[in-house]
Amino acid sequence: MTALITDDQRTALLANGRQSLEERDFDPAPVVKLFTPDAGATWLLTHIDPDVPDHAYGLCDLGLGCPETGWVSLAELAALRGPLGLPVERDLYFRPEKRLRAYAREAHQAGRIVT
Repeated sequence: MTALITDDQRTALLANGRQSLEERDFDPAPVVKLFTPDAGATWLLTHIDPDVPDHAYGLCDLGLGCPETGWVSLAELAALRGPLGLPVERDLYFRPEKRLRAYAREAHQAGRIVT
């Protein structure tokens, strides 16, 4: 089973978390894309709260047509199972092409995250 977040990604997410505390308009590119292979949910995570390392921030789409930015628990994502019992996976081929706000704009227009 593949880890939700690699050590390198965790390091980048924490660095972005520290930078987000210093820069009011910080708009990083997503570091990792997670998804449910059997439920249509997707998360583009940009940073982790350095004070609460279980909390990750990013664009969240539960497959209901209304993606939004916000905080999510990594432990809850790791425990989540879709209708067929499949766990959340990391997209091994995801490479960000834009900043989070651009993904969020497109997601709001499309009703889902578009990568």
